[in-house]
Amino acid sequence: MGIETQKQQSSVAEAVEQLVAVNPYNPDILPDLENYVNEQVSSQTYSLDANLCLLRLYQFEPERLSSQIVARILVKALMAMPAPDFSLCLFLIPERVQMEEQFKTLIVLSHYLETARFRQFWDEAAKSRHTVEAVPGFEHAIQAYALHVLSLSYQKVPRSVLAEAINIEGLSLDKFLEHQATNSSWILEKGQGRSQLIILPQNEFNHPELKKSTADSIPLDHITRIFPILS
Repeated sequence: MGIETQKQQSSVAEAVEQLVAVNPYNPDILPDLENYVNEQVSSQTYSLDANLCLLRLYQFEPERLSSQIVARILVKALMAMPAPDFSLCLFLIPERVQMEEQFKTLIVLSHYLETARFRQFWDEAAKSRHTVEAVPGFEHAIQAYALHVLSLSYQKVPRSVLAEAINIEGLSLDKFLEHQATNSSWILEKGQGRSQLIILPQNEFNHPELKKSTADSIPLDHITRIFPILS
């Protein structure tokens, strides 16, 4: 991404933030907020505050609601997990809109992620590619979340469980594991096939004896840094 492009994106974000701060209930800013959703999609950026502001305006101007824009907001919110953004957005979406098929599917996807049912998630997402693949970075964001969950739950994770959680198999998974062993202190136990075990780095959640006196959490941005190999 060029410096000029970054400057343009920054200026757009600042302009929208100013609009939201000055008069968040002014319906005249609705088109700007809609354009900003599309900007977030194309630039792979994210602003929960601006998106919540738009959803609130839709409540006052229901005839102007764009289902496509709302769907993109919800997909971006899914990508922000484990943050509760999806639920915050859903609270502002009328029930009649939630009953549309694409939104029912997104709600199901959210439930699968919240309950760590990753196989069901990827199967369902594959049926709704037109919705989720319209937002670049979706797959990588969910894979990062899945790894975040595994890192809290496992000291040693079976290869089959990892493959299912991040939806990668075969040579692609081999390549990913080699990258992790080199760059992220993963240890690959000897063994072949789905029974192979991967030892994950210790943290206070998968090794409670390491727990600190203050409640810290593993930052998700630490997990997301391990995905350049998949790009």
